[in-house]
Amino acid sequence: MQVHLYDPPERFVAGTVGEPGQRTFFLQARAGVRITSVAIEKQQVSALAERVDDLLDQVMKAGSEAVVPAMAPLDLDDSGPLDQPIEEEFRAGTMTLSWDPHDQRVVIEVFPIPVTGIPGPDEDEPEPDEVFLVRISPRDARAFVKRCVQVVRAGRPGCPFCGEAIDPNGHLCVRANGFRRRDP
Repeated sequence: MQVHLYDPPERFVAGTVGEPGQRTFFLQARAGVRITSVAIEKQQVSALAERVDDLLDQVMKAGSEAVVPAMAPLDLDDSGPLDQPIEEEFRAGTMTLSWDPHDQRVVIEVFPIPVTGIPGPDEDEPEPDEVFLVRISPRDARAFVKRCVQVVRAGRPGCPFCGEAIDPNGHLCVRANGFRRRDP
């Protein structure tokens, strides 16, 4: 199995390439000159950020010895573009998230979508041949969550009536019986 391990990375972020409505999302880690970029869906970025935030809150409530900030430290703000070159290693499928109490780190594992597709109910999922493994401190994890939220929100604005994304030309709003609404 090929393991893209960053323990810890110099930088770990979610970012995009392209214009709103046509963006491709990536998780990217860098250590020295080594960069790993994994394509990921917008919903996966949002879900991962939410789960990391929940995990950190649970660690705080459990009275762990780890120092877990309640918010992202300002000194870790990262609004820069993704590092170049962006070469997709694989497209994210299954992700796992855990807390390592010994090293006091958040552990994120991202596995590729299986080449054979989704297994049927009587089939075992094939073993992945690759994994993107990142281990980050609670401070870096809170900063990662903050950046994920910003990246997801930076897309097209939502319609105030139906919630669907509004293109620059407007959109056909289902709540207005197909009437073309524009962003106010």
